[in-house]
Amino acid sequence: MSIKLSGPALTALNQSSATYLDLSACAPKLLEKDSTLWGEAARAEAAIRLDWVGLPESSRDLLPELDALSAWARSKNLTNIILAGMGGSSLAPEVLAKCFGKKLTVLDSTDPEQIKAAIPANFAKTAILVGSKSGSTIETASQRALFEKLITEAGLDIRDHMVIVTDPNSPLDIEARAAGLKVVNANPNVGGRYSALTAFGLVPAALMGIDVSVLLDDAAGVLQELAAPVAVATLLYELTEQAIAFYDAESTVPGLSDWIEQLVAESTGKDEKGRIPVVIEGAHSPVGGKIFTIAFAGASADLIVEGSLGEQFIFWELVTALLSRAIGIDPFNQPNVTEAKERTSALLSEWSDGVPPKSEPNFVEGDVEVFGAVTGNSLKEIARNFLVQENYYFAIMAYLNRESDEAITQLRAHIAQATSKPTTFGWGPRFLHSTGQFHKGGQLNGAFIQITSDENIDLQIPGKNFSFATLITAQALGDGQALTARKLPVIRFHLKDRRRGILQLLEAFKS
Repeated sequence: MSIKLSGPALTALNQSSATYLDLSACAPKLLEKDSTLWGEAARAEAAIRLDWVGLPESSRDLLPELDALSAWARSKNLTNIILAGMGGSSLAPEVLAKCFGKKLTVLDSTDPEQIKAAIPANFAKTAILVGSKSGSTIETASQRALFEKLITEAGLDIRDHMVIVTDPNSPLDIEARAAGLKVVNANPNVGGRYSALTAFGLVPAALMGIDVSVLLDDAAGVLQELAAPVAVATLLYELTEQAIAFYDAESTVPGLSDWIEQLVAESTGKDEKGRIPVVIEGAHSPVGGKIFTIAFAGASADLIVEGSLGEQFIFWELVTALLSRAIGIDPFNQPNVTEAKERTSALLSEWSDGVPPKSEPNFVEGDVEVFGAVTGNSLKEIARNFLVQENYYFAIMAYLNRESDEAITQLRAHIAQATSKPTTFGWGPRFLHSTGQFHKGGQLNGAFIQITSDENIDLQIPGKNFSFATLITAQALGDGQALTARKLPVIRFHLKDRRRGILQLLEAFKS
């Protein structure tokens, strides 16, 4: 099967437009790894980030190593796979698990309740897969330290239960090899969000029993059909203002929208330009105004893109790189992700005792505390007043447990319905490695709703003077600082009780 395009948007494709002609000329150069396609300022970064175009072939070199790793896991009866990783290290494996119906616990959170729920009762059949490109990602390093401690306390050898995926010579690579752990190196000339077909995607796939060679075969076919990615990139540049809605309900690629969200948002959202993906629940979900919609099955969207998962991975990477050319930005850097990390580190250093200072809320009702510039005498009035302002889109950022607190996702539809504005939903801190770049680097016209919570449990991070509850608080407050520094509207709802607080918020924002 190859990528198949359909939908009414195709009738608007102008193959004589300047955009289409330029991208048609650039597409073959992209496959040749031409680092000049995004301008002189982006040239140096592009020169070390373009190996992804050759992954359908070059990643075959990993096959013997992947086969050996799978055989090792089977010999140890390691059937419970837990992946500790963020952004590009976790999103592709998650969609692989969903598409192929495999069991995988993805731990891309610092919420202590979510981490606690992922800890198995017995580590004997568990493999901890740690993925970090830089080898210094704070979330992943903290999770790794915790699992190493727990495995050792269980009387087991971590060498029999932990696998590392990282770039060669990263701090993690050096430490893990010194400890005798199994390490698979990824291609260092591929950025995290373009890494689905590197070791970051293929090692988890192999451990789950997915035929990696089929993924690579499918992806290779797309590189022979450049007209389709050129057409889609042209449409997304010419027919969209800023937001693009994606949904994968009832398709053969469940979860793909979340993966595309990071790819597009983090690649294009900078220099106050870009396209922000809005992941919606289905064809009939509130979007927030008239927004270009993309689906992967059915006939209700403006554009339907059908194909296998391997095809979709490389196809959307091509589309994103070409769309970035049309917009005029560097698709391979992420300057504002680093900013959020630095603000988190600064707060953790400031809290020398490892405990965040207590802040007084501006308003309290029931189980919800409100922080920020609030207007109104009730939670419902405060919510209503926050939604009435001059902004293009809303972003909900929930620093909660995405397994047990899933009900809060209904808030996205409530706000989109009430405002007719694009509304995104992100789990914190996961979104910091995705739409978080767009929030601060793209068009500065968003309004931001943070949701934090008291923790019923907490877990200390081994080797640190702070816990996971402190870390997730620092991440939320640090990102809030970055947004308010840009004079963007931010409001934070803090839940003293999660279940009751979520119900209060949903009722307050319901139109």
